[in-house]
Amino acid sequence: MSELLAATDPGPLDTLPRVPVGEAVETAFDWVTDTFDVVFDAVSAAVEWAVEGLTAGLTAVPALLLAVVLAGVGLAVRSVRFGVGSLLGFALVISMELWPQAMQTLALVLVAAAVATAVAVPVGIAAARSDRVSALVRPVLDFMQTMPAFVYLVPAVVLFSIGLVPGVITTIVFALPPGVRLTELGIRGVDAEVVEAGHAFGSTPGQILRGIQLPLARPTIMAGVNQVIMLALSMSVIAGIVGAPGLGQVVVTGISRLDLAVGFEAGLSVVVLAIWLDRLTAALGGSRRTRRRSRTRAARTPATTP
Repeated sequence: MSELLAATDPGPLDTLPRVPVGEAVETAFDWVTDTFDVVFDAVSAAVEWAVEGLTAGLTAVPALLLAVVLAGVGLAVRSVRFGVGSLLGFALVISMELWPQAMQTLALVLVAAAVATAVAVPVGIAAARSDRVSALVRPVLDFMQTMPAFVYLVPAVVLFSIGLVPGVITTIVFALPPGVRLTELGIRGVDAEVVEAGHAFGSTPGQILRGIQLPLARPTIMAGVNQVIMLALSMSVIAGIVGAPGLGQVVVTGISRLDLAVGFEAGLSVVVLAIWLDRLTAALGGSRRTRRRSRTRAARTPATTP
């Protein structure tokens, strides 16, 4: 570190006394690692059990059968066109012999997004109900969103070593902020008159939250969940650098070997997963009436006059 600073030293007139922020952070991480080693081992075991178990379940099903099931979910939730398009996309991934890696990435994304959502929604609710909590959370979210994605990998590797676990942890941290922000935004955006009516009928704050605010804020909250999943998918590719399995590792292999074919096929598989997850969560975020109208419009044929 000192050699690097010496090589770029601009001279005594252009410098200030060095503040050893990096060294202080490194010391703090060393203390945390030594003190909470048992906790990190437990977290590692839980993450590996969840992701590897889900991966084993996904890969145990024949690829074509699982592709049909996933496409059928899209058909049921959104439209026939989306279901057929999803099936064609999954068939392309299978034909490129990247289905196992795609399922590893899907498992990683689902676990990371589930954990991030489980943390983000309660924090967003707390921030919406308290200005103090909102003021405390906002700078933390700003810091998390402006930090470059690659920087998250360094402390994760220090705490959890190389492999699957640091990839999942960095994905959770990177994907969490939009879930908090949009949950808070959705609840604060609920019409105050509706909330006042709930109070007038004697509803408790918990009843108002469950019966009024959360249902009305659902589209915005689901938009946050959608963003959490998309960010988790993008970070899962970057996590391949630290040994996380899946399509990210294939992309890293393509970069290291300058193999355009491998990199492009892995990237195309990521796009297929991204489109399926994005359209699926967007459809789940809409109202039942909207989804029903979308399916009806897709299935309806143009009327003809005799």
